Amino acid sequence: MNIKSLTEITHPIESELKQFNELFKKSLSSNIALVDLITRYILKQKGKKIRPLLVLLASNVCGGISDRSYRGAILVELLHTATLVHDDVVDSAETRRGFPSINYVWKNKVAVLMGDYLLAKGLMLAVDGTDFDFLRVITSTVKRMSEGELLQISKTRKLDNDEETYFRIISDKTASLFSTCCEIGARAATDDASLIQAMKEFGENLGIAFQIRDDILDFIGTKKIFGKQLGGDIREKKLTLPLIFALKTAPTEESKSIIKSIKSGAKKVDVNSVIKFVQKYDGIFYAEKVALDYSQKALNNLQSFGKSDSKIALDSLVNFVIERKN
Repeated sequence: MNIKSLTEITHPIESELKQFNELFKKSLSSNIALVDLITRYILKQKGKKIRPLLVLLASNVCGGISDRSYRGAILVELLHTATLVHDDVVDSAETRRGFPSINYVWKNKVAVLMGDYLLAKGLMLAVDGTDFDFLRVITSTVKRMSEGELLQISKTRKLDNDEETYFRIISDKTASLFSTCCEIGARAATDDASLIQAMKEFGENLGIAFQIRDDILDFIGTKKIFGKQLGGDIREKKLTLPLIFALKTAPTEESKSIIKSIKSGAKKVDVNSVIKFVQKYDGIFYAEKVALDYSQKALNNLQSFGKSDSKIALDSLVNFVIERKN
């Protein structure tokens, strides 16, 4: 399979993405010096921009990119950025995309308020554009993301995660925003409820595949490629799909020993032994198979749409997500 780079995937809407970047930059402007300083700092941290890409490609597949599509793309990117800023506070993270995190540079109080500011900017954008259907979708997403995060925290304390709970967490924490991007993109271009639903389901399935791949990379990535230490989830006592499957498959005493090691905390846990345990009991192989199943579901969702360059780009994006190395 020839896996395209993200640059190749974005080619059908290259000029529209440039337009988005300009509009996103403008949306962050403020007449308060500290806010302006931090927003300029955020703009230097160039992420993959997968979420606005999804909005614009979904719009194009469903009928074409409009001003409403751009507003939707900015809304989801503001929400995503706000959650990253807040996540770094929750996790006491010191870096984000190779830069010192906002909470590390300006401390927690400023970081929390900055996240609130970004979310408020997004909501104001939707109100000013009378995109009330976007507001309904996005507020439901914020609720789901918060519930997913809180459920994960409660499970981290008990270390009693099972597959059903894992899928609920990643569906709420990650897939909900992917689904929202695709739904908003579709809503910006069509009133056809069946097309909106198909695009929404595409985003949900893609988001689940994306998160499973992310969790796999915590066991098989390399620091140079991945940009962070292997076993970060293990140190944070997060039980993800590869480990959940291995714990279920291994003899009870061996699983208990691994759980005891993880409970010992970030400084004491033997990450390499946990990774070897997951490999020994086919946790990575199983997770890869499940991720492929969800990527196939996402491809099936796209069959509702006519052939176009943007549809081909979404097909390629599914393959990119499942094969990515970072």
